[in-house]
Amino acid sequence: MQPAVGPARPALPLSEIYGLTPEESIQAVLDYLSKGEHRLGLSLATGSGKTVIFSHLIGRIPAPTKKAYQTLILAHRSELVEQAARHCRDLYPGHVVEIERAERHASGLADITVASIQSLLSGNGDRLRKYDPSRFKLLLIDEAHHIAAKSYLDVLQHFGLLEYPLRTPTALVGVSATFSRADGISLGRAIDHIVYHKDYLDMIEDDWLASVIFTTVQSGANLSKVKSARGDFQTGSLSKAVNNDETNAITVRAWMAKANSRKSTLVFCVDLAHVTSLTAMFRHHGINAQFVTGDTPSKLRKERLDSFKRGEYPVLLNCGIFTEGTDIPNIDCIVLARPTQSRNLLVQMIGRGLRKHKGKKDCHIIDMVASLETGIVTTPTLFGLDPREIVNDADAKGLRSLKERKESEKARQDHAASLTSATGFSLENMQGDVTFTDYEDVNDLIEDTSGERHIRALSQFAWVQIDDNRCVLTSNNGDSLQLKKAEQKYEVWFTQTLPPEARGKSPFMKPRLISSVTSFEHAVRAADTFAKERMPFQIISKHAAWRRGPASDGQIAYLNKFRGEDERLTPEKVAKGKAGDWITKIKHGARGRFNKILGQKRKAEKKLQKQEATEAMQTVRVGPVAK
Repeated sequence: MQPAVGPARPALPLSEIYGLTPEESIQAVLDYLSKGEHRLGLSLATGSGKTVIFSHLIGRIPAPTKKAYQTLILAHRSELVEQAARHCRDLYPGHVVEIERAERHASGLADITVASIQSLLSGNGDRLRKYDPSRFKLLLIDEAHHIAAKSYLDVLQHFGLLEYPLRTPTALVGVSATFSRADGISLGRAIDHIVYHKDYLDMIEDDWLASVIFTTVQSGANLSKVKSARGDFQTGSLSKAVNNDETNAITVRAWMAKANSRKSTLVFCVDLAHVTSLTAMFRHHGINAQFVTGDTPSKLRKERLDSFKRGEYPVLLNCGIFTEGTDIPNIDCIVLARPTQSRNLLVQMIGRGLRKHKGKKDCHIIDMVASLETGIVTTPTLFGLDPREIVNDADAKGLRSLKERKESEKARQDHAASLTSATGFSLENMQGDVTFTDYEDVNDLIEDTSGERHIRALSQFAWVQIDDNRCVLTSNNGDSLQLKKAEQKYEVWFTQTLPPEARGKSPFMKPRLISSVTSFEHAVRAADTFAKERMPFQIISKHAAWRRGPASDGQIAYLNKFRGEDERLTPEKVAKGKAGDWITKIKHGARGRFNKILGQKRKAEKKLQKQEATEAMQTVRVGPVAK
């Protein structure tokens, strides 16, 4: 069939069909295209109808040349391909829409082609070569956080979207809810501008998404020995830790206590064995639970999914099937029985329940939280809260309010502390309290490892916290990474040791900025990715065997220089890893920090004594009057 030439003819406006108002996001894309920009990103939360919204872009983007009127949509899973094609056929009934996937070969000439990335690159490149770049006005990529993968870059290369300067007529628009990678590496090789972003809170407040309630439940799972790979837990290792009768029973009881009245619950599990065991546990408690996995025959899978959408049973379990691009709007409860280190995966799982649906008031997210020590990412971290925060039936506004209150309290404490040492200010004239951690001497400060808890929960490496805004990771040759907070951003700096023959006054090269991001978690990922490339893993790993051995004579001698005669260390009293951490703190300013804290503490004590004396004079008590 010959493609119909000309601009797409849209059906009803998007706002009339879906109740959305996406004009702001579409206009942002058009504005950047009008400026000559070609590689754009559109960031929309999961559940916001990304496929529907980007489909509307097709009819709004003009053809840059007479023959460049075609559009290619790329997806990486069959469900996403079929879903995008269905939306385009509904929206543009006068245009030819073809699918390039598996045995279905498109002509390369259709107005709109929806392709699986795997199929497009199969067949020695023949399937890709039939798409003439000069005929395409638009390349749309769904779930574009995958765009830095080699497969996508190969397609971009074919369309001339990796050349500089760009000469292609084709515009690239990538759409995703999670424009970041688990390893912290930038997507900048493929996308130049994120032109629009709307996060969960914005979309919930603007009534694009359903309201949400969060509950965290301590699952009791011990993940201390679970291995990690590529930014998340290894599936097999995680399943052994999570898939047991005790943890599964806690999960089911939590659902019964908090969500028994919910009509449609989607449960995310670790693997096939976990799906089977947890399904059996739900059924053991009298709950009609079904499951869908990648091995479920397509016909049976469709039957179970359709039955779930009709509300014929309350609980559907899966593992890795419904994290992206699945449209089940009736979901009103999500159970996260699959712990993760990936913020992207957490966002995608939660997003499955946020699509609005008739008769649906909100979606309840039940997060089965395991040990903090393992680097787990939990729902509180999405709102900037400490991962240890326990929440019970809190909505998004409540969590944001909690974050703001904690930030305000922290700011007040920081402000009070800073004023104690600021020139021109008198502590006696200040109002409010300052909170200090008491250190009897500098060694107490050096030996305090509580600050490392958060960053080591996110990282596999032995980071050392120097102060409230700075962490350091060192190698055996003197190289170091420094992660520090700078105003509203988190920066990662790398300092490299100079070879002996090149050393002058300093043995180090000038520090080099590696990453500057707004998220602490993202900064840790970027720093860890860099560390893997530049530092020996066996040296920087927090689980390295050498860290558990006794401290060396050299370490003990160095540390004892700062200790009194009655506080001397011996190798059997301290492990080599801990001694190394203490030395790092000393070399990066612990002594100066202690002196500053000591000065602040003395000033605060003087202020307190004065306040107590004033209160004593103003207080009337029954009894003898002081002479």
